[in-house]
This record gives sequence, C-alpha cells and structure tokens, in this order.
Amino acid sequence: MEKPIIVSNKGATLDTSRRNFLKLGGIGLAVAGLTLAGCRDDNYQYVEDPAIFDLGKGDVGVLNYAYALEQLEADFYTKVVNSFYSGISTKEKQLFTDIYNHEVIHRDFFKAAITGAAPSSILPTLEFKYDGVDFKSRDSILATAKALEDTGVAAYNGAGKLLTNLDYLVIAGKIVSIEARHASAIRDVINPGSASFSGDDVVDINGLDVAKPPKDIVAAAGPFIKTPFTWKEQGLG
Repeated sequence: MEKPIIVSNKGATLDTSRRNFLKLGGIGLAVAGLTLAGCRDDNYQYVEDPAIFDLGKGDVGVLNYAYALEQLEADFYTKVVNSFYSGISTKEKQLFTDIYNHEVIHRDFFKAAITGAAPSSILPTLEFKYDGVDFKSRDSILATAKALEDTGVAAYNGAGKLLTNLDYLVIAGKIVSIEARHASAIRDVINPGSASFSGDDVVDINGLDVAKPPKDIVAAAGPFIKTPFTWKEQGLG
C-alpha cells in the first residue's frame, strides 16, 4: 500500500471560489469530538465466519459501512496525489489534494470513533483493486473520481435513515455535504460551465440528491473492493 502524502499548497493558484467551495467548514472539529456513546463492545459480535468480517448491527454497522467507503475514497486519492497524471494543471492538482485531505479526515474519524467504542467490531483495513483504471490518464482518473463521489453521496443519503443516534446523523449530514461538493467540483472539471455539476442523474425533479440503499452501493463499489465483507443486517451476505 502506498504511503499517503500531503502535497504542499504553496504556490497553488486554484481560484478562490472553488477553494471556498471545498472547505471543510469545521467538520474536522465536529467529528473530533464525537464518540459512540452508549455502545458496548460486546453488543456487536455478529460474525459467523471468522474469515469474512460482517459490518455488524445497529449504528456500528452503519458506521462500518461508511468507513468502508471512506477507506476506498482515501485509498484512491492517495494513489492520485502520489503520482499525478502527466500534464496536470495547478488547479486540478490542488483540487485533488484538497479532496484527498478531506477523505483521509473522514476515514480516520470513522476509524477512531469505532475503535474507541467497539474496538473488536471495527472493519479491518481493506485492500482495493482498480481494474481498468489508468492512473496516468486524466480522463480515467476524473471518470473514476466522479463515480466514487456520486456513489458516496448516494450512500450517505440512503443510510441516514438507518441511524438511530441523532449525533451520528448530524455528522453524516456534515460529511455528505462535503462529498457532494467533491462530486460537483469533479463534474465541473469534466464539463466546465455546464449543468453537469447537478445533473438530472444525481438530482431529482424535487431538487434532492439521489439516495441509494446499501445493496446498490455495494454493487457499485464492489469491483474496487478486494477484501470481502458482509452486512447480514442489510442482506448483503
């Protein structure tokens, strides 16, 4: 696994509007203080096959689900920023660096929160595969980023109703707002100045983002995930 890097922002010239659009807006401080209050580690022993991890029950299962997706996004952007495609512009380099930093924060938040409350129930570090993704190709990277960000937004929107703890729901809402900013920024890079940033394929006639159930999300993200896992509570295994 490649080591994550923080690419320096020094000298970057990304336009101010896009930088402001991607700001975390305090999410780092908000998630840092969240704990899985009231969760007992022994409440979530839900693995029948020790060789295959099950995400578990209740809120911990939902948070493990989000953790899996954030691991994928963080891993993808780590690879992108560790070896930028040839000819990448300063603006695109800064965009991917900002997204990378956000996804690492999201991933590390879920890891710390679940570990703190239910350490034996946390999803392990996953391995990923990128069959068909050319990390030297701008078009391939942007297409993959678009797919991952759209999937991430739909996943959070679909999983929100599964949470019972309102604190978790608030944090999920903060994170999905950042994911939606990523998605629209990537779409704007692919089709500048168009309506693609909020296209009909992701925003319905009521002006709401698409929400998808876990089965659909796992089907979409599954080709990237090398480490098997199940989620019996949601009928994934």
